[in-house]
Amino acid sequence: MRTRYFLTMVTVGSMLMTFNQSAQAGWKPANGPLMTRWAKDVSPTNALPEYPRPQMVRAKWENLNGLWQFAAAKDGEQPPVGKELAEQILVPYPVESALSGLMRHEERMWYRRRFDIPAHWNGQHVLLHFGAVDWHATVYLNGKEIGQHKGGYDGFSFDITDALKPGGPQELIVGVFDGTDKGDQPRGKQTANPRGIWYTPTSGIWQTIWMEPVAPAHITAFTPAADVDRESVGIKLYASKNGSAEVRILDGDDVVGRTMTQVPFWIGGPKRVTGNWLVVSVPHAKLWSPESPFLYRVEIDFTAGDGSTDHVTSYFAFRKISVGKDDKGIPRIFLNNKPIFMTGPLDQGFWPDGLYTAPTDEALRYDIEVTKKLGFNMTRKHVKVEPERWYYWADKLGLLVWQDMPSMRTAPTTDEQKQNFESELDHLIEGRREHPSIVMWVVFNEGWGQFQTARLTQHVKQLDPTRLVNNASGWDDQNVGDVIDKHHYPDPAMPNLQETRAAVLGEFGGLKLVIPDHTWAKTAWGYRESTSITADYEVMFAQAWKLRDKGLCAAVYTQITDVETECNGLLTYDRAIIKPDLARAAAVNSGHIEGIVIPATQPAR
Repeated sequence: MRTRYFLTMVTVGSMLMTFNQSAQAGWKPANGPLMTRWAKDVSPTNALPEYPRPQMVRAKWENLNGLWQFAAAKDGEQPPVGKELAEQILVPYPVESALSGLMRHEERMWYRRRFDIPAHWNGQHVLLHFGAVDWHATVYLNGKEIGQHKGGYDGFSFDITDALKPGGPQELIVGVFDGTDKGDQPRGKQTANPRGIWYTPTSGIWQTIWMEPVAPAHITAFTPAADVDRESVGIKLYASKNGSAEVRILDGDDVVGRTMTQVPFWIGGPKRVTGNWLVVSVPHAKLWSPESPFLYRVEIDFTAGDGSTDHVTSYFAFRKISVGKDDKGIPRIFLNNKPIFMTGPLDQGFWPDGLYTAPTDEALRYDIEVTKKLGFNMTRKHVKVEPERWYYWADKLGLLVWQDMPSMRTAPTTDEQKQNFESELDHLIEGRREHPSIVMWVVFNEGWGQFQTARLTQHVKQLDPTRLVNNASGWDDQNVGDVIDKHHYPDPAMPNLQETRAAVLGEFGGLKLVIPDHTWAKTAWGYRESTSITADYEVMFAQAWKLRDKGLCAAVYTQITDVETECNGLLTYDRAIIKPDLARAAAVNSGHIEGIVIPATQPAR
C-alpha cells in the first residue's frame, strides 16, 4: 500500500526554518583563485532555482538545491541516518568548487538534508530527480536505500512515494564515491593533479536536485524527430502505465498539428530508443537554423485506464543535418538541405568558481550569447555533458552543437570499464537527443580511451540516425562515421578529401594572451604567444575560410575561454574580458576575410 504523507507540524517546521536561516546567514563561498561576476548572485536561497528540464515541463515541482549537511566518508561506512553532519555544502556546486563553500577534493562523501512535502501533493506519487552526480551515488530516504546510480553526466530519478513518512520532515541522504583518476569511469578532463590541459575535478552533486508530484500513471518519456523533407514530426511517447494521449503542436497560440495516440508502458531501458514512431503532419513547417531558431511548442494530455491524468509541455524544431556532395562532387555538410560552413570554438564548459557547474543560469546563457556575438554558428562541447538548460539556450538562441562523449583517459581493459563507457554513451544520447541544436555526436576525442571504435560508431548511428557521427575527433581515425576530423596546431589545416565523409578541422588555434588580474594562476600556457591577438586571429581564421574552397566543412578554434592555466581563450576564464576586438573577430568568423593579408610564410610550428 502506498504511504500517505502530510506537511510537517508547524512547530517542527519552525525549528527547521530557524536552523536553515541561521545556516544560510553563515554561508559564504570559499576563497577561490578567480571568480566570475555572477558569483555575487549565488546564495543558499537562489542556487540555480530555474526549472531544470525545459523539454518536459510540469507545473508543480520543488527545488532541493541549497545548503545540505556534508561529511567526508570512508569505504564501507554506514549512512549517517538521524545524525547531524558537521559541515555544510551549497548544492549543486561540486565539492572542489569555491561556490560549494568547501573547495576541496573528497573521494567519498555524505550529503544530508531534511525537507517537507507540500500538503497539496497528498495522494500523488513523488519523483526525486538528480541532474547529475559524479560518479557513483547511493540514495537513502528515511533510512531506506531507494536506489543507486553510476554515471557522472546523466540524470536519474526514483519514485520515493513508498519511502515517505506520514509526517515530516523527511530525511534524504546521498552517499557518493568518485575515484577520478583511480576510477573506472569516463571523466573527460578531470584529474586529481591539475596541470596543462587537465583540470580540477568535479565530485559529488553538480546539477540540480528536485522533486515533482505525478499521478500513479504518468508520462515517462517524449521524443520528437522532425522530418524536414516530409514536413512531419515523428513522436515516441511512453508512460508508467498504458493509456492514451492527445498531442498538440503549436506555433505561438495556433495549433498546427494534433493527434490522438495510444501510449505504451516504459520506465527505463532500451525501449526508449526503439519502437514505432507516431507521425504528425505540420504543413509549411518553419525551419530551425542559427539565423532563425524557431521552436514549435508541444502540449500533451495523457489519460490512463485507471483515470490518472498528466499534462506536460515541451518543444521541438524542424532541423535536418546531413552529408552530401556539392556540384563539384566534394562531400559537404548540409543544414536543411543547404551547404553550411561551420565555425565555432572548442568549449570546455569549466567555470573558475563552479568548475563543471555554472554559477547561475544567466552565466550559462551568456556563454551561448557571446559565442554567437563572436560570429560563430556552432560550438564543440568538449568531453563534457552540460545540464539540460545549456542545450535549451542553444536551442532557443540558435547555436549548432557538436557533442563529445566524455572520454576515458586510457582504453578500457576490463568488462566493467567498457560497460561504464557504453552505458554513459547510451545515456548521453538518450538524455540529450531531443535538442535540435545538437547536430553531431563525437564518440572519441583523438586516441583518448579508444576501443571498438567502428562498432561504437555504428551503434550511435543506429541509436540516432538523425545526426552526424564523428568516430574520433583529431586522430586515430578508423574510417567510419560521417566526417574525417583533423587537429592541427596552431595554424589551420585539413584532412585529405574522401569520397563520402566530410572533411572537418576539429581543433586548431590556441593564441595565448594573458590578461593580468583575470588568470587562475601565475603560470599560463598556450599554443602560440600573441601580443596582437585581433590581427593574429584574423589571419589564422582567414586561413581556415580559404580551406573551405578546397573542401573543408568546419573549423573549430581552441578555445572560447581560458581554463585554469590554459590561457588560449578568446575570453578570460572569468568571462570578464573578450580579448580580440569583438566586431573584427565576428566578421572573420562569419567569413568576411576581404583585406586580410595572409603571410606567404607562416611562423614555425
